[in-house]
Amino acid sequence: MLRIIPVLLLFVCSTALAELQPLKVSPNGRYFMTADGKPFFWLGDTGWLLFSKLKREEVIKYLDDRKQKGFNVIQVMVLHTTKVVNAYGDAALKEANVAMPITTPGNNAGDAAQYDYWDHVDFVIKAAAERGIYIAMVPIWGSEVKAGKVTPAQANQYATFLANRYRSQSNIVWMNGGDIKGSDSMAVWQMIGKTLHEKDPGHLITFHPRGRTTSSIWFHNEPWLQFNMFQSGHRRYNQDTSAGELHYGEDNWKYIEMDLRKKPAKPTFDGEPSYEEIPQGLHDSLEVRWNANDVRRYAWWSVFAGGCGYTYGNNAVMQMHRPNDTDGNYGVTNYWYEAINAPGAAQMGYLKDLMLSRSYFDRVPDQSLIAGEAGEKYDRLFATRGRHYAMVYTYTGRNISVKMDKLTGKSIKASWYNPRDGKYTTIGSFANKGVQEFDAPGEVKEGNDWVLVLDYL
Repeated sequence: MLRIIPVLLLFVCSTALAELQPLKVSPNGRYFMTADGKPFFWLGDTGWLLFSKLKREEVIKYLDDRKQKGFNVIQVMVLHTTKVVNAYGDAALKEANVAMPITTPGNNAGDAAQYDYWDHVDFVIKAAAERGIYIAMVPIWGSEVKAGKVTPAQANQYATFLANRYRSQSNIVWMNGGDIKGSDSMAVWQMIGKTLHEKDPGHLITFHPRGRTTSSIWFHNEPWLQFNMFQSGHRRYNQDTSAGELHYGEDNWKYIEMDLRKKPAKPTFDGEPSYEEIPQGLHDSLEVRWNANDVRRYAWWSVFAGGCGYTYGNNAVMQMHRPNDTDGNYGVTNYWYEAINAPGAAQMGYLKDLMLSRSYFDRVPDQSLIAGEAGEKYDRLFATRGRHYAMVYTYTGRNISVKMDKLTGKSIKASWYNPRDGKYTTIGSFANKGVQEFDAPGEVKEGNDWVLVLDYL
């Protein structure tokens, strides 16, 4: 019996497709840029199971929403497991072997004999490109490799297949690994990284590591790794029992500082922080859940510390949870199409907007602008500056004292920027001398976050 798959007409904007080219690393090694040298602020969303769980019309609904909210990267697993089957019942692999992808002649969505797992991946990638969105693809999730289901030889064949199929697609970024330490199955990760880099040199590659680790620990000096990514994880301060140097708790900005100390300079960012609507600590569904305040805090802290972007996540969206699913994880209580409207998702775009509103490649973290103690944990202030501006973020709305004589220009125009709605409130103009204290609006409390914006006149 012929299985009919709804065919969606995609109105391709040739101009948009022409403008969307593979990303590059900026000359200073700190940020991303487009092919023509314009700033690119990575604002990602974790749509991990997008390829396997959503049908074509659902893909369009999701991508349209993320485009509207300002996201420009979606992080996706190509293979969640070696036995993965998509929403149309198509298996990705023969005999669960990554060296044997199942492909069919043609890609007609109305013909079950033609439309296969990889055609559906192609559809998603192209639909994203039409919306100015990059797809950051994890070839295979780390747990499958750690379980011994992929040999280095199979990894070479699989990575070759991926490179040959997608090297001509402009909106691809490769994420080797998948929630795993680089030291677990190192030979496989090295093989995937080297093969992709050799056969698809036009696309950037990183490594998605285990929680509370960063790719730089294992691969910073590897030629195939062009930028770093860390997973700050889902634990609050008193849940972090990690041993050694990376006992950071919620202080995700410390990973940024760690990575930026390494040479050569490579961009870095939090590719998996605490997700909105997921239990704190991840596994106990009765725990308090991370909310919009928390995801904003992680975003602003890490970017002001020098991050080249940020990836947001939501519990239901990352697993594309649907009605009648029997595999819901982490106490998920709603569905992906409801969760895309969680408040934290809409607020992520305000960070990107502010970062791109002023000179970009010259921006650096600079805590020396803060007079007195920067503070600890939720009370900490974070300062960043460019050639003609400075900014200071407070998560609690505490007063901010600034060493004005460290700023240049004849005078300084001060404003408050609201991370919750993206609106400015003018404060006034000040001389760039001495110490000036700024009183943030509202009472001091968690989630009353503000950005003090200082423009040099």
